[in-house]
Amino acid sequence: MAISEYAAVALVAGGAFFGLVAAVGLVRLPDVYTRTHAASKSDTLGAVLALGGVALVIDARLATVKAVFLLVFMFLTNPTAAHAIARAARDQGIDPWTTDDADADAGGEP
Repeated sequence: MAISEYAAVALVAGGAFFGLVAAVGLVRLPDVYTRTHAASKSDTLGAVLALGGVALVIDARLATVKAVFLLVFMFLTNPTAAHAIARAARDQGIDPWTTDDADADAGGEP
């Protein structure tokens, strides 16, 4: 295998790892704001790394340019969409999770 193939495998593996981190964040975090944060940061980085790996492997120049355009598009739109979701949640009056909520769920004094 060539060095570029090793780099592509490393990028795709890093992308898969950050995709897994985003999935765990969506399942484990308590409210819409923290879930949005996990999805926007980890998912964007995972997708960018995976597309970067794909762009390294593809030998066709036009396909590589398309992959790079997709990479830039995702890098710009994923955080923007997460911001719009968080702003819509705030406009709907959804309060962020606090440690007082954790105490109330545990049966302690609110």
